[in-house]
Amino acid sequence: MASKSSKISPSGRPSRAQAEQAVDTLLRWAGDDPEREGLVDTPKRVALAYEDWFRGYGEDPVKFLQRTFEEVDGYDELIVLRDITFESHCEHHMAPIIGVAHVGYLPDRKVVGISKLARVVETFARRLQVQEKLTAQIANCIESVLKPRGVGVVIDAVHQCMTTRGIHKSGVSMVTSQMLGSFRKDARTRAEFLQMIGKNR
Repeated sequence: MASKSSKISPSGRPSRAQAEQAVDTLLRWAGDDPEREGLVDTPKRVALAYEDWFRGYGEDPVKFLQRTFEEVDGYDELIVLRDITFESHCEHHMAPIIGVAHVGYLPDRKVVGISKLARVVETFARRLQVQEKLTAQIANCIESVLKPRGVGVVIDAVHQCMTTRGIHKSGVSMVTSQMLGSFRKDARTRAEFLQMIGKNR
C-alpha cells in the first residue's frame, strides 16, 4: 500500500509516495478496494506509467535541434518527415490522444538529423496537451532553432476524451496545421507540402 507521507520534495514536486497515495485515493473513490490482490500494486504501476507518459516535462526539445549539418551540396528544397506516430494526453480529461504528425521545413543552409524532428514531436506530445497547442509548439520550436525559410506541421489524431466518454463518437479524428514563413506566404510551397503528406486531395 502507498505511504501516507505528506512531505513535499525540495523541488516542490510531490514525492513518489504522494503520487501513489493519490492513485490509492482515486481507486477508493471509484468504488474499489486498493487492498485486494489485483490492485495492491496498481498505485506503483500507475506512478511508473506516468513517468513514461509525461517524460516530456524533463526533456528540452531545443537541444535535439542544436546539432545541424551544412554539408548538403546546396540542398534547399522541402524536407518532410511523414507519419510520426505519437501518444499524448488531453489536459482537460487526461485521456489519451493517439495520432500522427507530419513535419516539413525549407532549410536555409543547414539541416538537422531526421530523428531529431521525431524527438521534438515526442517531447511535446509527452506532456498534457491540447492538439492546437501541440501543433504550434512543434512548429515554433523548429522555426526558432533552425531558422528555416518555412515550417509546416500537420497533426491528425483521435481523442479518447471524445470516443470513450461524453459524446462517445468513434471513428472521428481531428486535423490541425501550423504554417510559418514560406509555408504560410507561398501557396505553392504549402500545396507541395500538403501533397507530399497526402493531405492535398
